[in-house]
Amino acid sequence: MEKEKIYVTARCPIRTTLELIGGKWKLIILQQLIMNSELRLFELKELIPDISEKMLIQELKTLAISGLVHRKNYGEVPPRVGYRITKKGAEAESLIKEMVKFARNYEEIGHEPM
Repeated sequence: MEKEKIYVTARCPIRTTLELIGGKWKLIILQQLIMNSELRLFELKELIPDISEKMLIQELKTLAISGLVHRKNYGEVPPRVGYRITKKGAEAESLIKEMVKFARNYEEIGHEPM
């Protein structure tokens, strides 16, 4: 059986995936939202302590624009906003699991010097 070829174009599957969830924080944010039903900004900040609040807000906005995260404004004073994973965003769960598996295998086996 021949492997399916992926041609590198502006809209190839790898580029699309990297545009949607690439970078240092997006997959970590998605992982936390997949594991929890709804989180507020301060809860996400507690779960991901290395991220700055500015970066967290920026990444959540990007994920919401792409339809991977739902932002719910409760219209209360003081403002209350919650973030939930969408169906599209939940599709990243299998990718996250494979990445965890890859990292654990890498750590177990180690890596050969170049």
